Amino acid sequence: MATTELAPRTRDKARATGAAMLLGSALSNQTGAATAALAFPVLGPPGVVAVRQWVAAVVLLAIGRPRLRSFTARQWWPVLGLAAVFATVNLCLYTAIDRIGLGLAVTLEFLGPLAIALAGSRRRIDLVCAVAAAVAVGVLMRPQPTTDYLGIGFALVAAVCWACYILLNRTVGRRVPGAAGSAAAAGVSGLLYVPIGVVAMLHHPPTFGALAASVTAGLLASAVPFLVDLMALRRVPAQFFGAFMSVNPVMAALAGLVVLDQRLDAIAWAAIGVIVAANTVAVLRRAR
Repeated sequence: MATTELAPRTRDKARATGAAMLLGSALSNQTGAATAALAFPVLGPPGVVAVRQWVAAVVLLAIGRPRLRSFTARQWWPVLGLAAVFATVNLCLYTAIDRIGLGLAVTLEFLGPLAIALAGSRRRIDLVCAVAAAVAVGVLMRPQPTTDYLGIGFALVAAVCWACYILLNRTVGRRVPGAAGSAAAAGVSGLLYVPIGVVAMLHHPPTFGALAASVTAGLLASAVPFLVDLMALRRVPAQFFGAFMSVNPVMAALAGLVVLDQRLDAIAWAAIGVIVAANTVAVLRRAR
């Protein structure tokens, strides 16, 4: 009897801890992205992403200390996939942020976790949530004379990458103990960006301020979320992870406003609110 009562309590405590981790991860991630945008005029998005990847690689390799020679093929495949996704999502997202702003770019990127949260569900309320979120995204993407469709396209590619990131990160967490898998993926991603970073800095000589902003972004938007997300995914289901990430568009819009003075109109804020509300309903249903 005692064992039967303890299991749900333990599970609920683990999920509460995981939710707190995800909230801190989102705050760190969006603050880091806003800080990175400060360096775009000097280094450009590719240069900033390169520095961010190098910082993440150094920090995570120091923490995880992966024994690469002991990795099996079954462990290497998801690690390499995670490295490729990690590198691609950052480049696409930062390019989108540079073109359409932090709040809109992150909101569109959120379509990836939203798809994970609602995938496979047959409940009518989840269908309503999906339709509401889709309409809200359509409102955010409404055609205007100043609409940057290329920037929107980069944000949508980032959305696909983020969905893959969620699934691959969970697989890596199951197959590789500790933070070794995340560290190895960050190291591979950092190596991929060596030629990109060198070319970017030859064309855009860095300043101390730009490098400082990029390093800070590497810590706040790469190293911290990478580790925290991995630990959180061991405490909550992938669907819960995707739904809880609804907090990211709000934090991105706020970070864009506070750090970058990027202002959204009332319609955009309303659309973001609808997306957050739709995912809150999904989270509450799963919690119940």
